[in-house]
This record gives sequence, C-alpha cells and structure tokens, in this order.
Amino acid sequence: MPADRSGRPPFHDLGSGGGLSDLSHPIHDRMPVYPGDPQVLLSPALTLDRDGVAVTAMRMGSHTGTHVDAPSHTVAGGRTMADVRLDELVGDAFVLRVRGLDEGQVYDWDLLEKSGPIPEALPPIVIIDTGWAPWFGDERRTRHPALAPRAARELLRRGMHVLAVDTLSPDPTGGEGFPVHEAVLGTDRLIVENLRGLDELPTRVRVGFFPLRLGGDGAPVRAVAFLPARPPAIDGGTLVSE
Repeated sequence: MPADRSGRPPFHDLGSGGGLSDLSHPIHDRMPVYPGDPQVLLSPALTLDRDGVAVTAMRMGSHTGTHVDAPSHTVAGGRTMADVRLDELVGDAFVLRVRGLDEGQVYDWDLLEKSGPIPEALPPIVIIDTGWAPWFGDERRTRHPALAPRAARELLRRGMHVLAVDTLSPDPTGGEGFPVHEAVLGTDRLIVENLRGLDELPTRVRVGFFPLRLGGDGAPVRAVAFLPARPPAIDGGTLVSE
C-alpha cells in the first residue's frame, strides 16, 4: 500500500490484535539528505533483459533517510553500530508532541510539558513529534525546530536511552556545534532521525528501529510501531467478535 500524499506511511492492519505502522521514509534515487552528506544514487546494475536478474547499484551515506546515529558519529572512540545491541532499539516509547513551532524554533522543557505530564521515570525510547515530517522533501526541512540541550539532558536524567525525532536532527541544521548529539551520544545513548507518520501513535507505544547491519557511525533503519490491539466492538451491550 503506497503512502498517501500527506506523507503518512501505510498502516498494516493485523485485525483486533493490533497492527504495524511504518515510520520510515522510503529510500529512493536522489532523495533529500543532510547538507554535505553523500547523495543517494540508485541505478540498475543488472537487468532482467540483459542478465536474467535485476540488481540495483546503491551509493549513499550511512545517515540516509530514517536512520540511527551511533555514539561514534560525534564522539571520538564512541561505540559503533557493531557495538549497538538490537534490543537497545526495540522497546517501549513515550511520545511527546510539540506541534505548531516556528521555523528554527528551539523548544525547551516547558513546551515538551505542554503535550501532557512527562513521567519521572521514562521508558527507554522517547519520540518527539514536531509535525515536521511532511517537509522532508522540501528545502524547508533544513529550517526545522530543534530541541534545547537542557531539555535533552532532563530526558536523559529521567531514563531516556534513545532519542527519536521527525526532523533532520535534534540540533539546528547548519547551527554551531551539535550540543544535543553531545549530550545523548556523549553519554553512550542513541539518536534516531527522520521519522514520519507519527500522527496516529498513542502516547505510549512499542517501537522497533531495525538498522542495516553496518559497523560504522550509523545506519538506515526500518522504523516500526507496534500498535495496540483494538478493544472488541460492543453492539447493544453484547461483545461482537471481528
């Protein structure tokens, strides 16, 4: 099922048992990348007519599309993806919504709290929904809102292990330095960037970020939300099975 024009990814219904929602941007030829990153180039290497099989040649950076940053991305001697356990990227998540932000606005703890009470003990994954994902294919993407470093430090204090955002970066793109990266990756945690389709997620949800098995500073991921089961329908006081 293709994504609709709003950029919302397909929802894969598993019946009353819940469903999977794809939170990843598709990888395609010459797709948007962070300024200065390698351009994405996809081209036929083998074709059915000529070779009997179809194979695509790919050239892209390790931080293409929806991806995870390992500590070594900004920390000398930090862990690489070879050291990142898969179970670090799968688990319970808390979703914070900070919609209606201006271009380049830095959102601090007070704006995060407006989305609702933030527990003192957070689950390991925190997702921040700024509503900026639809601008991924537009030049406006580089003027996205950014997280205040002290707010990132407070999330870390409350137990966050993975910070996941729907923008190119939790830091300002083109700004001076990477203070949020330094706070998160510098304490051996992880960052996931360029999520999409966060509109339908409940405040608490189980997610998985499944990276390519690369050993470097980061890797593209398939980001998936495991949506909760729907309650059974009630018709005239009688439970109705679906």
